[in-house]
Amino acid sequence: MTEINVILDHVAESCTARGKQLTTKRKLVLKALLHADKALSAYDLVDYCKEHFEETIQAMTVYRVLDFLENEHFAHKLKVSNKYIMCSHILCDHDHGTPQFFICSKCDKITEQTIAPIIMTGLQSQAKQKGFTVTQPQLEISGVCDECVN
Repeated sequence: MTEINVILDHVAESCTARGKQLTTKRKLVLKALLHADKALSAYDLVDYCKEHFEETIQAMTVYRVLDFLENEHFAHKLKVSNKYIMCSHILCDHDHGTPQFFICSKCDKITEQTIAPIIMTGLQSQAKQKGFTVTQPQLEISGVCDECVN
């Protein structure tokens, strides 16, 4: 639990430095994402907060908080599953680049990696050649993790 408190303190300081505030509700949702250590939907978060923290939070509030956390780069929305996870670079104070997620189709384990800028430039260039503009470059790749393979 100490690691979670360190992260929450860091996020609070980052918010203050940006002129934002880590409100009680924002802290609760972020704490749930950190504690769960897996991707959760907004409604999963409502249930998780009630079950694990004995806190009631409305789904609309959770959606607003998730928008804030995503915009501030503290959490990511997985587009395919419509679930959220905390950013694995949450303690970093630099630009994280474009995220890529490896998602195990058996156990739902998710690993985040940053895509090299040269690869993103190439993908965007190829898209442009085909008449497309990349608007959401995040990549989500399904597979099977080593634990599930063994």
